[in-house]
Amino acid sequence: MKNKKSLIIINVSLILLSILFTILVKFVGVGIAGDSQTSVGFASINQFVFDLTGVNMIFYHITDWMGFIPVFVALAYMIIGIIQWIKRKKLTSVDKEIFWLGAFYILIFIVYVFFEKVVVNYRPVFMDGYLEPSYPSSHTLMAICILGSSFIVNKKLYNNKASKICNIISIVIMTIIVVGRFISGVHWFTDIIGGILISSALLMTLYNVVNITIKQEKQE
Repeated sequence: MKNKKSLIIINVSLILLSILFTILVKFVGVGIAGDSQTSVGFASINQFVFDLTGVNMIFYHITDWMGFIPVFVALAYMIIGIIQWIKRKKLTSVDKEIFWLGAFYILIFIVYVFFEKVVVNYRPVFMDGYLEPSYPSSHTLMAICILGSSFIVNKKLYNNKASKICNIISIVIMTIIVVGRFISGVHWFTDIIGGILISSALLMTLYNVVNITIKQEKQE
């Protein structure tokens, strides 16, 4: 019971922290920075980091292509869920981990669309002559959320050895995407931090929902 309360406290704390950080990025220390000369929160810090990394289009293209990996992973789990649904003839009969994973993907999409419409800041560089929304880093969000959430499902679908191998591969890909996106210079430093915080809050929410659901199922 104590462990459950601790996880919920951590979950709520991460949600509040990600909201607070987003508000701060929008309103605190706003100034003109980057090659795009656009306004961004924490402008001094962001400009300092941007000057350190510069713009590296090689890492941009590498991480851009690697961004398809989380999409393919999500599609794979969705197909597994659909197959279970067809075989078992009831949506409620699908493994709870996969059922909630599907709901989690919808939540990620909603968060993504929200930040595309409610723009916190724009990229430090022009992309094909246009300014694009930059916060949070969508590649960071997708990589951490989708590859991180796969840990929960892998434990259910595979044996321990296979699950560990899949998780290690996910961690490596996740790290390359996040670090590569940071080094590429197409995002502000705060875009990456925001992506990590929001992803952590979403992942912890999924983890708690799955745990509570499975425990309730066992009690019944």
